[in-house]
Amino acid sequence: MGPRTRRFIAMIGVLGFLVVWIWGVVTVRGLLPPGQLIDLLFFAVGGIGWAFPLYPLFKWAEGGGKH
Repeated sequence: MGPRTRRFIAMIGVLGFLVVWIWGVVTVRGLLPPGQLIDLLFFAVGGIGWAFPLYPLFKWAEGGGKH
């Protein structure tokens, strides 16, 4: 599979994952009590946390780890 195809598939995967991730973060936040500190901590973790599950996909898209 060529690099352009791999990157296109990864792009579709990232977009799909982010839709589900954002929906999940907002839904879970709605279950917690209101508060500015809770908002700050929760959305900071949610905003950074999406990259960890997608790291293998990024690595695959850039050549499957053959560096």
